[in-house]
Amino acid sequence: MKDMPDACLDLIITSPPFNLAVNKTFGKHITQNWNAKWNNSKLQLEGYDSHDDYMPEPQYIAWQKQILAECFRLIKPTGAIFYNQKWRVKKGVFQMRHEIVEGLPVRQIIIWAKAGGINFNEGYFLPTYEPIYLIAKPDFKLPPKINSLGDVWSLTQERKSWHPAAFPVELAIRCASATKGDMIMDPFMGSGTTAVAAKQLGKHYIGIDKSVAYCQKAEERLVQIVSEPIS
Repeated sequence: MKDMPDACLDLIITSPPFNLAVNKTFGKHITQNWNAKWNNSKLQLEGYDSHDDYMPEPQYIAWQKQILAECFRLIKPTGAIFYNQKWRVKKGVFQMRHEIVEGLPVRQIIIWAKAGGINFNEGYFLPTYEPIYLIAKPDFKLPPKINSLGDVWSLTQERKSWHPAAFPVELAIRCASATKGDMIMDPFMGSGTTAVAAKQLGKHYIGIDKSVAYCQKAEERLVQIVSEPIS
């Protein structure tokens, strides 16, 4: 991203690793409790391909703030960032993790209400939502009729992906539809969902991921997508 020029993007949609692992056996722990719903053996054994989701929290926060600062530089004056993060309970105390977006112009928090899920902790009720921070430049405006949508989006999470933390295409499409612009980026592309949504809407996309395997799989997925521009 540092090599990209200022104000070159219309929208950024991203869902980074949430740094939720309590130890470095994250992949094994999640998969054993997930009843092997991930169909890739390497993911079943190791979790993310190139990231263990286990960083000291101050380091994670600094990392995310640095990335968001670059993202904000890259969006146009009419641009915005949809940043999916996860509130959590750590050591028995609820954390909203607002320190990650501190200093950025958060215009709205959208609630992604998910159906069901799995709770590995007996200390609190099953979490059924995740926040999406809408970080917007001053001239960002929603296209006609899009602003009639509410700020609670009830969308079922992705269950069939080979990726351990893919979000649903419907969610990415709803975010991508929030701009009249053409160029959309995801700096944590993962399975390529943001790119798929952009292509379905007839928009251009940039996807970044440190995992070569994820990039290859995302490219294979995108070959199957037919572009259908929406008038």
